[in-house]
Amino acid sequence: MFFRNYFLLPFLLVLSMAGSAAAQILQPTKLSTALSKPAARVGEELDLIVTARIDDKWHLYATDFDPDLGPTVFTFTFAKSPAYELVGAPKSIGATKHYDDVFKGNVTYFEKTGRITQRIRVLQPGSLTIKAETEFQSCTDVDGRCIPGEESLSFGPIEVTGTAAVPATPAATKGTTGTVTPVSTPAAGVPTASADTGATPVAVSPATPATADTTPAVTAAPAVAEAAVASGATTALEGNSLWGFALLAFLSGLGALLTPCVFPLIPMTVSIFTKGSANRRQGILKALVYGLSIIFIYVVVGLLTTVLLGADGLNLISTHWLPNLIFFAVFVVFGLSFLGLFEITLPHGMVNKIDEQADKGGWAGVFFMALTLVVVSFSCTGPIVASILTMAAQGERIQPVVGMLGFSLAFALPFMLFALFPTWLKSLPSSGGWLNTVKVTLGFVELMLALKFLSMADLAYHWNLLPRDIYLVLWIALSGLLGVYLLGRFKLSHDSDLSHLSVGRLLMAVLAFSFMTYLVPGLFGAPLPLLAGYLPPQSRNDFSLAASSEAPAVSAGTTPDAQCEAPRYAEFLELPHGLQGFFDLEQAKRCAKARNKPIFIDFTGHACVNCRKMEATVWKDPEVLRRLRNDFVVVALYVDDKAPLPRNEWYTSAHDHKEKTTLGKKNADLQLTGFNVNAQPYYVLLDPNAPADLAHVLTPPIAYEPDVAGFVKFLDAGLARYRQQVTTR
Repeated sequence: MFFRNYFLLPFLLVLSMAGSAAAQILQPTKLSTALSKPAARVGEELDLIVTARIDDKWHLYATDFDPDLGPTVFTFTFAKSPAYELVGAPKSIGATKHYDDVFKGNVTYFEKTGRITQRIRVLQPGSLTIKAETEFQSCTDVDGRCIPGEESLSFGPIEVTGTAAVPATPAATKGTTGTVTPVSTPAAGVPTASADTGATPVAVSPATPATADTTPAVTAAPAVAEAAVASGATTALEGNSLWGFALLAFLSGLGALLTPCVFPLIPMTVSIFTKGSANRRQGILKALVYGLSIIFIYVVVGLLTTVLLGADGLNLISTHWLPNLIFFAVFVVFGLSFLGLFEITLPHGMVNKIDEQADKGGWAGVFFMALTLVVVSFSCTGPIVASILTMAAQGERIQPVVGMLGFSLAFALPFMLFALFPTWLKSLPSSGGWLNTVKVTLGFVELMLALKFLSMADLAYHWNLLPRDIYLVLWIALSGLLGVYLLGRFKLSHDSDLSHLSVGRLLMAVLAFSFMTYLVPGLFGAPLPLLAGYLPPQSRNDFSLAASSEAPAVSAGTTPDAQCEAPRYAEFLELPHGLQGFFDLEQAKRCAKARNKPIFIDFTGHACVNCRKMEATVWKDPEVLRRLRNDFVVVALYVDDKAPLPRNEWYTSAHDHKEKTTLGKKNADLQLTGFNVNAQPYYVLLDPNAPADLAHVLTPPIAYEPDVAGFVKFLDAGLARYRQQVTTR
């Protein structure tokens, strides 16, 4: 809109371009550096600290999430030096973790301020200054713009005293999803390897996809000892997602009470405390200790999960293919167990020994009674507990503890309440077949959740085993079967005879069939926004209600005639809605000249939310899609793609005098130098015979334009201008 207003005044065209250049260069994130201590002895460790100041309503992506999701992970690039070595991976202090519905995975980010630390170990005496190159990305949810950034940082000087240590081989740091090899930045006054010696800077990211292990031995990242780091851990727990997870765990605990392993034990256990005590006060006190013991046991399980896995282990679980496949298998096994195929039980010897301790009585006996309940009910509660811990492993380190606290609180609550108000026991429904119905229902839910873990691995590694349509078909089948089961149309092995249909079963069946009905339109292209966080993205459509009158969609990796060459990078990039196009501007220019069409340039990014919104809503409109397919040569230029350029295409930018070595950096530099803009989405219509800059556009470029009519007007104006130029040549 900024450009459109100025182009209403043609005589101010040149001045508006010059003025808009400065206005469009955004820098929402400013970085500064510090040291955890200004001096150290040889062999000691200290932290390099980067502090980010982030503009209001913007966020900066942090270091610790899977880079394959889309957003740019904050990374450092170092060169070799014998003066120090890196210890562990970068740490994001106080970052917020959030499941992003667009990218179908957990991302971490900072708002307003952020802190990232990198621990080092100094190896040589002297005055040490460390240089680092950083790459990062800032985005705003206000209008969906994303700004890639890169900056040269300097840390120090650090005064290092003591005797020089033997230079160590740069330690390979085990990342959370693979192995990366961080190497040190050059120190002031210390000879460093140059490009001629083969020392290539390596980007350090804790979430690099796993590759063949060709790196040296692994060293573990130590905990950061600074007070700021400790306080940052607390900040990370303040997000709404943690409260939502605690609520989910609490509801799961209530659900576990309604299983046939647990529900009958409630009145029996409470009666033991009320009748086997000297007085009611003692019975109530023992019941409270019993409930608190249950909570203590489950929280200890959560703590053990955190300690055994650690921060790296938890993040590995959320991103790596192997744990996701394991959890898929575990959920399937638990689901089949709930359906009655088999029972999962703990060894009888363990159960008997714990029960013997409970029989001894006293306060210790109360604790062992609680432990006996946990063990005896394992066949019903085990799958639920494992599900909570599995989901907790996708989040912060504290989530296993929070999950177990929420679950056990709900699980222990009835025992304590019924001990306080024993007359309530009379209102409990009697045990019966309805308990197994609850268990079977949970089994269907477990099988549906299992698909999410298979989908996460499938999307991350591009296996294409579980596309959206197959995913939806399986969910529709499972929810439909659940509805039919609840109506009593078939029985499973542990079900009782159903003489009549209760109102509860009927309402549950209605919910199951309603969910199935909601899913069906998704097979034909409906976005299903309520399930955006669980479903794979829609890249194809195997179902259609009517034969399409349009020509078959041409994929991005093919060309319909011999006029244009096969597009580069089509093996990992694609255009939406079956559009044919390119991912390299020079290729697009050659094709556009051959076809005598203007170029539609889409400056986009994997992490650009509004880019996906434009594609899903505006581009999908038949009028827009027809114009893009028939009247333009489309080129999508990803500004954040990490694909390396061939060595002969590397160049030094005239804008920032830095070497551009990746596809994303090349495209970002083109957008900045040619059009004075560094935010996406950004759409440009260009004559293929003209330079790619603002002075030669066919019509003023636009950014986010959710109005279909406005976008069509933009396309038509550029096309009309191009045809006018062709006529006058």
